[in-house]
Amino acid sequence: MLVAIDGPAGAGKSTVARALARELGFAYLDSGAMYRCVALAALQRGGGSLPARPGALGEIARAVEIDPGGGGGPVLLDGHDVTRAVRTPEVSQAASVVAADGEVREAVVAKQRALIAGGRWVAEGRDIGTVVAPDAAVKVFLTAEAHERARRRAAELGADAELVLAEQALRDRRDSTREHSPLRAAPDAVTLDTTGLGVDEVVGRIAALVRDGRP
Repeated sequence: MLVAIDGPAGAGKSTVARALARELGFAYLDSGAMYRCVALAALQRGGGSLPARPGALGEIARAVEIDPGGGGGPVLLDGHDVTRAVRTPEVSQAASVVAADGEVREAVVAKQRALIAGGRWVAEGRDIGTVVAPDAAVKVFLTAEAHERARRRAAELGADAELVLAEQALRDRRDSTREHSPLRAAPDAVTLDTTGLGVDEVVGRIAALVRDGRP
């Protein structure tokens, strides 16, 4: 069984998905960590910059071995623990660019589908319910007011909220208008606005959907 949770940055996907997986006893897939791994590998191979050669990002995405740590373990890139490395601001920015590359998305989606082919999973990202697993048993699209999302992200990073808000607007526009797998709610997804809601409340609502067997 698969629970797909999609939504924009700062909506609470990662926190909610991890907690939901623990609540249900499911494995957890952070799809964003996989794109971050590709971005980190690209930066490493490019000497700190993303390679400009056409097709280079796709080649890297196909070549790397990624373990997103779905069982609660570390994120591994070619066998190396990169749990902390993939969360740096530089990798985060590069991941947003990398994720818009069609060849990268094709390669990563194939890896994601292979991971979730068996067992019980809570998978979160931006295209789980629309592209990666359109047949997911339960689909949820998490959202929140823009200022609330920026506030959460700023608190997590220890950054200025207004700066995060500006960067968030750019990322939202890039995610929603990109050619490959644009951010949008699946037609049969349950949309849940997390503004003003605690994590436990959001988890409880989604867990109820799972237990009721709601599509």
